[in-house]
Amino acid sequence: MKAQFWSFDIVFAIVIFVIALALITYVWSDISNQFSLSYGNGVSAMQLGIQGLSTTLTESGNPSNWNSVVNVDNISTWNNVSIGLEGSSGLSTSKILTLEAMSEYNYQDTKPLLGVGYDYYITLTNGEVNITIGKNPGPYNPTSVQVVNIPVLLNNQHTNMHIELWTNTTFGIS
Repeated sequence: MKAQFWSFDIVFAIVIFVIALALITYVWSDISNQFSLSYGNGVSAMQLGIQGLSTTLTESGNPSNWNSVVNVDNISTWNNVSIGLEGSSGLSTSKILTLEAMSEYNYQDTKPLLGVGYDYYITLTNGEVNITIGKNPGPYNPTSVQVVNIPVLLNNQHTNMHIELWTNTTFGIS
């Protein structure tokens, strides 16, 4: 009699354990798959975003003299402009300095003008120039960074435009 009671307890415990293990495995797998899909879409969106940003910056913008229309201290003058840094022969120093001033005055309002929803950091460097625009991701512990380097002309000198699109939030399940 004692052996039958013992074997019934074991069988019952094993059944409960297997059901619990199967349930945990199913839930874990489902969450993992959802997170993987969300993360993959987030990275894809960032890759598309940096491609769009690099294209935008190497165009002249709209209107082509947008920097003379914009008053940096008056955000309402930023409406109806699209930012591009291209000038008549390479990048326009005036446009670069205007974008830099806009970014320093109100960084958040420059992101839609550039067509990005993520944070950005742009550096232009050559032997004589070192200009930075946007937020350096270093102090913010970014969780994802997309980078592109574009050779450009600035003041008739070959210059490297280094663009980083970054976020410090996760691409988790929303």
